[in-house]
Amino acid sequence: MFVRKLVGQIKIRLEEKRRFIQIVSGPRQTGKTTAVLQALESLSVQHRFVSADDPVFSSPEWIRNEWEQARMMYRETKKEVILAIDEIQKIPQWSAMVKLLWDEDTRKKIPLKVILLGSSSLLIHKGLTESLAGRFEVLHSPHWNYGECKAAFKYRLEDFLFFGGYPGAAALKNDEERWAAYIGSSIVEPVISQDVLLMEEVRKPALLRALFTLGAGYSAQELSYTKILGQLHDAGNTVTIAHYLELLGRANILCGLPKYQSNKLKVRQSSPRFMVFDTSLMVWAEGASRRRLLESPDARGHLTESAVGACLLARGKEEGFEVYWWRDRDKEVDFVVEKGPRLSAIEVKSGRIKHPGGGMDFQKRYPHALSLVVGSSNCGLEDFLEGKTPLFK
Repeated sequence: MFVRKLVGQIKIRLEEKRRFIQIVSGPRQTGKTTAVLQALESLSVQHRFVSADDPVFSSPEWIRNEWEQARMMYRETKKEVILAIDEIQKIPQWSAMVKLLWDEDTRKKIPLKVILLGSSSLLIHKGLTESLAGRFEVLHSPHWNYGECKAAFKYRLEDFLFFGGYPGAAALKNDEERWAAYIGSSIVEPVISQDVLLMEEVRKPALLRALFTLGAGYSAQELSYTKILGQLHDAGNTVTIAHYLELLGRANILCGLPKYQSNKLKVRQSSPRFMVFDTSLMVWAEGASRRRLLESPDARGHLTESAVGACLLARGKEEGFEVYWWRDRDKEVDFVVEKGPRLSAIEVKSGRIKHPGGGMDFQKRYPHALSLVVGSSNCGLEDFLEGKTPLFK
């Protein structure tokens, strides 16, 4: 079985002295449960792994009962215990109960380590901000990158561009219709209906779904809010659209990359450049065949740029940087990444026709920025998608 880098990160955290609750969060169907189980099995420490997936047990008292079972394991052996709870977000008021029990163990010096997993990043985030401030660390489980898919599923570059980084879908790559049905029913619909719509008050669910389909199909392209409103029926206003796009971004399926400006107020007001978190979502929204997407220079260009953008979004969560794009009149830079005072401009040689000179103009304005051209001899596309390319000076 393939072992991701995340497994080693989890193992290191669990081997440390009890200090924080460990949270494993990230997009649905990226292997969070598998990674935690692999880490637990590699440790010579007793553990208890339970899941809140059964609705019969969906109450805070269920957490207390499972926690007490782990405490009993410690009392009987006088050795440390790890308690892992999967799908924690399905328990109402879970964070308040976890805080109560964690603080009890801290006061009584019970060395019970805790790791929590959740398939809804939105619901996990809400619980953390409500009750657990100062008590947790987050480990991100991003979509699989090209290197992981190549090693685990023998993907070629074109496979990765089209099918993306959902491991569960890899077995269906020889049947495009079945693969597309899986992405729609097992990825897109659960994220929208079980994560976004249950997390926030969304007055127009049909509009949110339409926004996702539109934005995913236009991934790596800029659309002004006026144009977005023009393409959606019953679209309401730009504030609603911006809010729904923010929710989709927090759910790790679609975001609007803001235009880079040194004035951060203007950043928030700029038109978004749509970007999927995984290229499979763009392919699903387009409903296009592999042959049409990969053989059309313009379509392949947007797909390639989306793959680079998705890679940057995943790395940004892990490495702590922000992702933008930049344009001044007809000169543009595909991506700008910023981490504190460090800045990099990233252009992608994707095959589609662009106005030249964007990178040079950006460097004139921001001379301290590093310039990268993905797809050049100095920065190959495959190496970049495998996460091998340093992004800052």
